[in-house]
Amino acid sequence: MKTTFVLCALCSLLHAMMLSAEDEPGSPQDTVAAFHAALSSADRDAALAVLDPEVLIFESGGAELSRDEYAAHHLGGDMEFSAATARTIVDQRSGRSDEVAWVLTRSKTSGTFRDKAIDVRGVETMLLRRTEHGWRIVHVHWSSRSR
Repeated sequence: MKTTFVLCALCSLLHAMMLSAEDEPGSPQDTVAAFHAALSSADRDAALAVLDPEVLIFESGGAELSRDEYAAHHLGGDMEFSAATARTIVDQRSGRSDEVAWVLTRSKTSGTFRDKAIDVRGVETMLLRRTEHGWRIVHVHWSSRSR
């Protein structure tokens, strides 16, 4: 009986160690995907829910220094842009420690936004922190260029 218990415990531990961050429900990747889905569907509340109150967002040489600042300035435009264009992930990599994670994404975005053709390659770095409410995005860095 003891041997069976020890073997079961060992198997469970090994299984948990083998799971990658991508396989974990509620993973940092899930949080990043939820943020993008919220932008695309213009769900303001869902987008803000996964951002830490002190999130830092860097884009095109500018910075927004909190969730409230982002909500007041660029969130509406980002939702409008995401709804009007199609984003395809080209490559996504991630890693984490106990309390901090990173998701690095390369993407292609195309479509028409405000009567302008869009065809860009983008890179995105998101840093996340584990909280009592799950993973929250604490830093976003976006950059893009025409293809």
